[in-house]
Amino acid sequence: MATIEKMPMLAEGHKLISDELHRLKTIERPEIIDSIEEARAHGDLSENAEYHAAKERQGQVEATIADLEDRMSRAMVIDPTTLSGDKVVFGATVRLLDEDEKPVTYQIVGQMEADAKQGRISYNSPLGRALIGRKVGDDVEVTVPSGDRYYAVEKIEFI
Repeated sequence: MATIEKMPMLAEGHKLISDELHRLKTIERPEIIDSIEEARAHGDLSENAEYHAAKERQGQVEATIADLEDRMSRAMVIDPTTLSGDKVVFGATVRLLDEDEKPVTYQIVGQMEADAKQGRISYNSPLGRALIGRKVGDDVEVTVPSGDRYYAVEKIEFI
């Protein structure tokens, strides 16, 4: 029997998925059904571009709903404030010093919550994978598309 891989995420990531799922089911899906009905009323479906576009959009929305429902069923919501320790784990906020001794701060989050501009990186990203399990004082080398980068772990917080 196959095991179901859990998806770690923060509470706000879980809420984002839940809100998007609700929007798709209660707003988007009914609008598409109305579009399909309206297009059907125009007659010949074989040459009805509106009908085909609405059916294609319906397929995309249904696939997205299925994906989001799968993510929700596998969600493992983690509250970083309940964590502690001296190693970088999912949910930790890590302050690093880059090669120029310039501090950068990242929180390790789930894939759907990641936004590097806001200092939130996925645990599956190259830097996220390199940081997991590291301690304060550890040096981290990571290969990213722009080349090799070097960091020193300066501080680990659970906020």
